[in-house]
Amino acid sequence: METLNAAELLAALGHESRLAIFRLLVEAGPEGMNVSAIAEKLGLPGATLSFHLSHLSRVGLIKGERESRFIHYSAEYETMDELIAFLTSNCCQGNACLPKTAACDTTAKRRARNPTP
Repeated sequence: METLNAAELLAALGHESRLAIFRLLVEAGPEGMNVSAIAEKLGLPGATLSFHLSHLSRVGLIKGERESRFIHYSAEYETMDELIAFLTSNCCQGNACLPKTAACDTTAKRRARNPTP
């Protein structure tokens, strides 16, 4: 991941509403949530929510899929994983110093446990 790309992702998450939306979608899992459920859960007006969803989608932190007349949003876990890896790469000269991060299940750990043939 390029530094400029990481800065763009962090800037998108630097707004309270966008961070709340992203965390909600991360918690929702791969199935995600529709716009009305997000609005209801966070109490955001439609236009405001649409603006923030568009921004998060544009930088690649979430994706939206149309289901008839509704849009269903979900987190882009691969992008999140890449950002976390970028932020923690070579941390403390390679020594394990982030116990909370180490305890998280990352894509790399899942791939190591379940190698594909």
